[in-house]
Amino acid sequence: MRNLDVTTLRSFVAVAESGGVTRAAGFLHLTQSAVSMQLKRLEETLGLDLLDRSGRTIALTASGEQLLVYARRMVALNDEVITRLTDQAFEGEITLGVPHDIVYPAIPRVLKQFHSAFPRVKIQLISSYTRALKADFAKGTCDMILTTETTVESGGQLLCTKPLCWIGSPDGSAWRQRPLRLAFGRQCTFRPRVVEQLDEAGVPWDLMVETESDRTIEATVAADLAVHAMIEGTEPPHLERIDHSGQLPDLPAQHINLYGAQSSKGVVHDTLADLLRRAFEGSDSVKLRSA
Repeated sequence: MRNLDVTTLRSFVAVAESGGVTRAAGFLHLTQSAVSMQLKRLEETLGLDLLDRSGRTIALTASGEQLLVYARRMVALNDEVITRLTDQAFEGEITLGVPHDIVYPAIPRVLKQFHSAFPRVKIQLISSYTRALKADFAKGTCDMILTTETTVESGGQLLCTKPLCWIGSPDGSAWRQRPLRLAFGRQCTFRPRVVEQLDEAGVPWDLMVETESDRTIEATVAADLAVHAMIEGTEPPHLERIDHSGQLPDLPAQHINLYGAQSSKGVVHDTLADLLRRAFEGSDSVKLRSA
């Protein structure tokens, strides 16, 4: 009778979820060769090829995709048993600050993965504006924050750079109106740059909504009463990018930065920082098909 090793299954799941051996090794705190050896051992145990290495990138085979479903359940069950039956589980609380506009879609996935790894550690999520989050971080209110900025300050780490894009109602026409009606938050750091681009392009505008509520902005834009600007890829499903064919000016790019991850404060802190990096940084050169 052959028995599956949870350690090799954990490495297999990490490779599949992180997108490659390099990142999986970092997440597991192992060397790349150790992870590769565990994958090979798992394939030998099953007598199956789990990874398709014939192309320039590594992909899961059909058997690998099938195993991934079971492997996730087995690793999760193993971790649940250890957590429930021992007193060695990590405990505590981390306060994470994230700007409103980049909470989705990445942060829910990060929180879910972190909770799976450290079920007794509480993450206090604060959603606010970059300016307020940096003030909280300076006071020590937040342990770690993400920001949206045009530069990265000392102590910060640039995760990625993404363009701002015009957002409107699906099949809406508000973007064609002049003056262009805008909906923005009072503390939104995007607004001065958007207004500057409109002025340079000679597009008249009117600030129709100025609020503290993101929901108010979304409702106004969804009703096709105004337009908004968001970082590409963060728009909610009930809004869409405006295909303006050059009738609106291009908007500047924004940096997504991470503060509070430079100095290690233990495995819990480092794991959260690594999950945030992987959620926002560019994809690894080794790609896997989703299961």
